[in-house]
Amino acid sequence: MCLREKNGAVIVKVLLQPRASRDEVLEQQGDCLKIRVMSPPIENRANRRLCELLAQRIGVGKKQVEVIGGHTGRVKQVRIARATLEEVRKKLLPA
Repeated sequence: MCLREKNGAVIVKVLLQPRASRDEVLEQQGDCLKIRVMSPPIENRANRRLCELLAQRIGVGKKQVEVIGGHTGRVKQVRIARATLEEVRKKLLPA
């Protein structure tokens, strides 16, 4: 599963594709949620855009979303505070 709860936050395992033609949250691929961002993986830009995109989709502040693992790789662990597992599942995963 790409989503889990830990210490009052939701952890999302993400497969990130930088330099895409548009920002979008796609489907679950294996145990990761595939997300594309237009930003390049230079100077942490793709990670910042990933956090902004997730904050927008879930409806939390940008400071509530942070990359906690995989900073330089394509597979990342993202922590989302002030959101429930069910809330994040509804807003990120297709029904």
